[in-house]
Amino acid sequence: MRICTRHHLSVLLLLAAGTALATDRGLLAVHTTRPPTIDGVADDPVWNDTPAITSRDPVARIDIELRAAHDGEHLYLLARFPDPTEDRQHKTLVWDPAEARYRTGPEREDTLVLKWNMEPFPADLTLTSDDEYLADLWFWKAQRTDPVGYADDKLQRYTRSAGEHGTPRVSKSGQVFYLFRDGDAGDSAYEVLTYSGRGRDRQAKYKNRQPTGSRADIRAKGTWKEGVWTVEFRRKLVTGHGDDLQLVRGGSYEFGVSRHEIAGRDSDPENAASTYGAGEIGPLLQLRIQ
Repeated sequence: MRICTRHHLSVLLLLAAGTALATDRGLLAVHTTRPPTIDGVADDPVWNDTPAITSRDPVARIDIELRAAHDGEHLYLLARFPDPTEDRQHKTLVWDPAEARYRTGPEREDTLVLKWNMEPFPADLTLTSDDEYLADLWFWKAQRTDPVGYADDKLQRYTRSAGEHGTPRVSKSGQVFYLFRDGDAGDSAYEVLTYSGRGRDRQAKYKNRQPTGSRADIRAKGTWKEGVWTVEFRRKLVTGHGDDLQLVRGGSYEFGVSRHEIAGRDSDPENAASTYGAGEIGPLLQLRIQ
């Protein structure tokens, strides 16, 4: 497994006369001595002092606003995006009397993912890439992680080598690749519930719990108000875990973001929502840590 940091500077992020400039592809994490509280409210003064960029999510067909800051120890990220409804239920189990068993219901939680390139070179992080890559996935989920104040932390491998649990993918040029999505070491912020017989007609499929180990690296909290989600993230620059991208001041890091609008979506056979749920992203962006 290759775990790499990247230190080259993006030409999209320059300092002109001491003023931080951000483009539609470059995000600057400014240094702050007043880090934000991770509560999904975003009323902290630091967010007024950081430049914002906008990334277009081509599947959800929305713009996602991003801001970033750091205090020398932690990276802080703010994301805002429109959503007409707040969806905090996921795959509720519904009793089917004809089959005498629970079936998965239609509810889908709101989510947001940030996908980070872990290679020492620029990489196409899409699920139709013609190159192998390793990526760090930060996955905020409105039901499964948000109630306990975390985002899920996963490792994604996109490789030509087949293996157990790998999902076949066909690249732009027609090559066969395999997608692996593994949780980081430790317990996730949720567990799957099982039921031995009939209870209530509707039962929760997931139960929240405190994550542990490397799976607990990313604090995150989201709030929905008047048709807009606000999600804040916090992660140590250097986690010390081998399944994470390690970050340094002055470093430049390639990433992408996606809303994964699957909750309440109208049926659309041309829509790629399923691949976005598997870690597909919008346009590649560049984070520089000041």
